[in-house]
Amino acid sequence: MNNIPQVKLGIVAVSRDCFPMELSTNRRKAVVKSFQEKGGDIYECPTTIENELHMRKALSEVKEAGCNALVVYLGNFGPETEETLLAKEFGGPVMFVAAAEENTGILASSRGDAYCGMLNASYNLGLRNIKAYIPEYPVGTADEVADMIFDFIPVARAVIGLSKLKIITFGPRPRDFLACNAPIKQLYNLGVEIAENSELDLFASFNEHANDPRIPEVVADMEKELGEGNKMPGILPKLAQYEITLLDWAENQKGSREFVAFANKCWPAFQTQFGFVPCYVNSRLTARGIPVSCEVDIYGALSEFIGTCISDDIVTLLDINNTVPADMYEKEIKGKYNYTHKDTFMGFHCGNTSSQKLTSCEMKYQLIMHRGLEPDQEPDITRGTLEGDIVPGDITFFRLQSNADAELTAYVAEGEVLPVPTCSFGGIGVFAIPEMGRFYRHVLIEKRYPHHGAVAFGHFGKALFSLFKLLGIKDLGYNQPKGVPYPSENPFA
Repeated sequence: MNNIPQVKLGIVAVSRDCFPMELSTNRRKAVVKSFQEKGGDIYECPTTIENELHMRKALSEVKEAGCNALVVYLGNFGPETEETLLAKEFGGPVMFVAAAEENTGILASSRGDAYCGMLNASYNLGLRNIKAYIPEYPVGTADEVADMIFDFIPVARAVIGLSKLKIITFGPRPRDFLACNAPIKQLYNLGVEIAENSELDLFASFNEHANDPRIPEVVADMEKELGEGNKMPGILPKLAQYEITLLDWAENQKGSREFVAFANKCWPAFQTQFGFVPCYVNSRLTARGIPVSCEVDIYGALSEFIGTCISDDIVTLLDINNTVPADMYEKEIKGKYNYTHKDTFMGFHCGNTSSQKLTSCEMKYQLIMHRGLEPDQEPDITRGTLEGDIVPGDITFFRLQSNADAELTAYVAEGEVLPVPTCSFGGIGVFAIPEMGRFYRHVLIEKRYPHHGAVAFGHFGKALFSLFKLLGIKDLGYNQPKGVPYPSENPFA
């Protein structure tokens, strides 16, 4: 992934002046040793902070070391003023964590009381309006703290990425797709920049790339990727031209930002003017860590980028699309997997999912568009989708959204793609999420989420939930277990 940040961790120990500084320093050394033995890389700041001068020195040291994420470690009670000033002035994601007492022998003379210090630290973070990452249970032994630091890394990567992200859009949302239109003010609140452009800008740039000398090389790469699925080779030169257009635009227009994502118009005029469907190119860029959302879904692109940072892997964007037919459920799922019929649904998009996340793939045409644009003739301008069943395995379905009132909301739900043939078209899979029926009604419908959801391939709910809390999102939905009612759920239903 060349479009997400690399996290350079640092750790700073803090010590309250009425406690032995050596206690915090030695505990920090033990955490670093454990973290490194588990395969982690972290800069150990040599200065333990006891007062404001120490804080200035430590801040200079972690900055000079190139750290862009910081662990503030309460080896003892900790100085609440200096430790929170450090978090404020560091300017990047900061984690607060505290030391547990090692054994009974230290209680008489070398107790650290960091369990108590975390309370004061959290209060002072609030006083200074500082958003810090605090684990679910932020007190532990050296080994436990090391594991907490590993949990912090993907969250830190996403926070850094958002602060350096520009989302580039082309065109307004298609007619009747108001669900993908959302207020952009919250993007700025997150630190994200946005550059909205006309489809004409994109079309002009595309035409300027006609006969680009790089096209044959990109076509050859597409042919290699598609293999036997290269069923429509004649469309590849146009798709290669479009891919080069987007990559050049990103490079030339990202300005001071380091990372980019796209939210692009893809129908209905796109096919008649550009002469193809852009889905396959979208899949290829997303596979490189540059999400390209469909239907100018800005918050879909944002969600995909977040998922890429959290998972360090390819993601996709799908419609929460259709029910699983009863006969398919009875034949392929019931009795084989522990899911009710209402736990299942089919996730679909025309062909934007990477070939690496499909069981097999073929270059095809968009069936629905073909009906309207090229009825009763061989597909031409509707070619360009990448079709196949999505790989089975664990997934996390999620979305960050600015609602109609310009408030940030989010949801996270873990589940899996079942190894069930879809018998359908597009990039599609049979999904199962525990208690999906209730989640669909009381989160997705009730909270007015659009039909697009981002998909990460693995269970990343813990990190995503932590990230969304860190971003200050108060309305955060998830698929509540059976027996735990939603506030709006009818108890008599």
